Amino acid sequence: MKEITRKIESGARITAEEALRLWREAPLWLLGQLADGVRRRKNGDALYWNRNFHIEPTNVCAFACRFCSYRRSAGDSEAWDLSIDQMEEIARRYIGSGVTEVHIVGGVHPAHDLWFYTELIRRIKALLPEAAIKAYTAVELAYMIRKAGLSIEDGLVELQKAGMQAIPGGGAEIFDPELRERICPEKGTAEEWLAVHRAAHRLGIPTNATILYGHAETLEQRVDHLMRLRELQDESAGTSAGGGFNAFIPLKYRARGNSMGAAGEVSVVEDMKMLAMSRIVLDNIPHIKAYWVMYGKSVAEMALAFGADDLDGTIDDSTRIFSMAGAEETAPRLTVGEIERMAEAAGLKAVERNTFYERQEPQRTI
Repeated sequence: MKEITRKIESGARITAEEALRLWREAPLWLLGQLADGVRRRKNGDALYWNRNFHIEPTNVCAFACRFCSYRRSAGDSEAWDLSIDQMEEIARRYIGSGVTEVHIVGGVHPAHDLWFYTELIRRIKALLPEAAIKAYTAVELAYMIRKAGLSIEDGLVELQKAGMQAIPGGGAEIFDPELRERICPEKGTAEEWLAVHRAAHRLGIPTNATILYGHAETLEQRVDHLMRLRELQDESAGTSAGGGFNAFIPLKYRARGNSMGAAGEVSVVEDMKMLAMSRIVLDNIPHIKAYWVMYGKSVAEMALAFGADDLDGTIDDSTRIFSMAGAEETAPRLTVGEIERMAEAAGLKAVERNTFYERQEPQRTI
């Protein structure tokens, strides 16, 4: 344990075997101390956030993942399927608001194709030219691009032309194939998810990465997931395009409203371990995000002592994905004042960023 600790403190990379031992044997205070040290070496005393909102085109989905509380069948009373005009109106509300990112993810609608989604991006970009469009999970992208009969790379180029500038990290779930077969058998494979992000990185499109943890997975499967992401980031760093993972977001499984709910949820202690180990293992991914919408504000604030340096954004009550699954924040909205207070309590400085982690000049508070 002392040798593993020395490696981390010196900035050396740990192996999968060392990660497993650390996860199982290290006390929580040590994990926090080590992760906080890595965070401070990478990001100093910065706590990053941005002004963003979400558009969720639909919760109708071609897949039926066992952990999902968001998906509805077409015709269900809780289903929605927004038109491009309706989503354009959502974006119109934010003209002049100072938002720097529009985050677009939803279900994999069987009737929507690549051209539907490129038109959506064009219209939103025309309304909010100053905001980056971060759109569609790898699962959505693979489906819409395959439906269009294009290669992944050619499909991403079409989305780039329309105005897509970054890709979120959703849909990764757990990469282990046997577990994936149990919890999301219809969804694309881990190799497909990685291939979409690999192609995006080659095109210079920055992306995020996630893990869904706290359901049926083992520690070995969590570590394997982190290692595959670390390997892809190493590979992407060797390209000249400038793409790669900007941030990693551990997503906690929430038990309400899905067929796996009987298993319950892991503790806050386990949440902190997941965050800390993510920061320690993923030595080549710049940022670890404590997604406050999922954790709740108080737990997200605690996460700042366990390696997290980013809270995501203001959101403005524009997402339902986690609230439908029982997350703490049922009407998610975070003000600049709240962010600044959270940073101060953690001994950090709130830094407004854009999608690409470029620091922004201070604006009026919202």
